[in-house]
Amino acid sequence: MNKEHLLVKQVAALVDGEENLIANLANTAALLYNNLPDVSWSGFYCYHPQNQQLILGPFQGNPACTRIAAGKGVCGQAWQQEKTIVVPDVHQFAGHIACDAATNSEIVIPLKNTQTTWGVLDLDSTSFSRFSSLEQTFLEEIAEIIGSLNKTA
Repeated sequence: MNKEHLLVKQVAALVDGEENLIANLANTAALLYNNLPDVSWSGFYCYHPQNQQLILGPFQGNPACTRIAAGKGVCGQAWQQEKTIVVPDVHQFAGHIACDAATNSEIVIPLKNTQTTWGVLDLDSTSFSRFSSLEQTFLEEIAEIIGSLNKTA
């Protein structure tokens, strides 16, 4: 079993039987941060419709931007477009929000349940072109598991 498949299984096991969304987001952020090499930040932003912003959720890494407007930056665009965005060089991404100046590449995956896209999974790296298509595939599997956990969005 490859490491990526093992991480998907570990996330599924971590959230199995746990109903608290914050606990599940926190454990998933920690698992990814501690098991993916060269990841400088791993975490979640959750969408709040009353103010039309993504608000920082559980994460691992340096302090981050607290609020991101819908459609702004990589996170806001991935949420709004409801699709994964992989950015090999964030300095070439129009509208990139530099929460950490050391970040050079990023991947953001929307979190969806049956009703809505309620947030994003965000991973950053200080390396350029850090996130491969293989990682995108397994991170999307993890996002699918996590996305289905939010029953109230």
